[in-house]
Amino acid sequence: MKIKIGVIFGGETVEHEVSIITAVQAMNSMDEDKYEIIPIYIAKDRTWYTGAMLKEIEVYKNFDDLKKYAKKVSLCKRDGGFYLVNTKGLIRRDVCELDIAFPIVHGNNAEDGTLQGHLDTVGIPYVGSRVLGSALGQDKVIMKQIFESCNLPIAPYTWFYDCEYLDDSDRIKKGIDKLGYPVIVKPASLGSSVGIMVAKNETELEEAINDALKYDTKIVVEKVIENMIEVNCSVLGNYEHQTTSELEEVMGSEEFLTYKDKYLGNAKGGKSKGMASTNRIIPARISKELREEIESLSKKVFRCLNLSGVCRIDYLVDQKAHKAYINEPNTIPGSLAFYLWEPTGKKYSELLDEMITLAIKDYKNRSKKIYSFDTNILSNFSGSKGLKGLKGKLK
Repeated sequence: MKIKIGVIFGGETVEHEVSIITAVQAMNSMDEDKYEIIPIYIAKDRTWYTGAMLKEIEVYKNFDDLKKYAKKVSLCKRDGGFYLVNTKGLIRRDVCELDIAFPIVHGNNAEDGTLQGHLDTVGIPYVGSRVLGSALGQDKVIMKQIFESCNLPIAPYTWFYDCEYLDDSDRIKKGIDKLGYPVIVKPASLGSSVGIMVAKNETELEEAINDALKYDTKIVVEKVIENMIEVNCSVLGNYEHQTTSELEEVMGSEEFLTYKDKYLGNAKGGKSKGMASTNRIIPARISKELREEIESLSKKVFRCLNLSGVCRIDYLVDQKAHKAYINEPNTIPGSLAFYLWEPTGKKYSELLDEMITLAIKDYKNRSKKIYSFDTNILSNFSGSKGLKGLKGKLK
């Protein structure tokens, strides 16, 4: 019997289209002898849709014209099963049953634990990091604070809220001056290089901050690493065991890898292959010692952020000093980083199999833990006097 897997993608996020590309790639690579693949598309207005047509990338060029052929759905649990239910009309009808969910989403309102929290509330097993890991992996400030507490190498940085900058921009800029130019300005909780700019002086800094504030309430500013190259490593596993992929050296047209480099740079004929189309050198041109250091760091990052499934961890490498700094993890990386696993001999279909198997194993392990009690302490509750009578039972 095939496993019914609901692939969830899209969402109200600036990385909406990137999510579609990654999800369609994954659905086209899954073993259809093992899985019944059910696409679940979250439109930008947060409406959920399903239908076989949603497996085709062409649909999304004119989705508003074609959405009438898809079914509006919501996810619910009933009688021990998980169902997509048609939400159109007064009578709700089951569209299909799911065994497991596979979130392939990017960015705020999706990858940041929002979707994972909904899936946890419903109770359905799902692939990838859970709420905590997803949230930590999305917020660049919180993750840096965790890395500092674990003595992991990061670039010098500072951060602030939008209100703090609007109230006293001079104080914020003085703090940034201490880092020394050039600096890189980032929205704290976005990915895919959206809203990121390099500033070489105060004028450029103001422009970069104003741009970043369009996307987020919290901004992080980092010292640019000298003699820098970008190196990425993917990790597959859970809290018990982690495996690292081949390393890549990514080649951007700017001072850092931009959104255009990642998703538009090699898009021939207007068709993007997501992160799989980025200019890269595999394996990365670094020493054996630095390679081993990055592989070790990647496993530590994976564990300390409580990640699961597949992630991609990006590094900034000072070539002259032969030192690697953690840039950020991607808890659901573009193209699921399959291109980093293929050089190790692992096909994309095999990578997806392992991710799904890990999710099923983790779900079974969690099912053995205690999350609630059968006893109901409210059954004898009768106001404040009732609480006194239950004093011994509450201990």
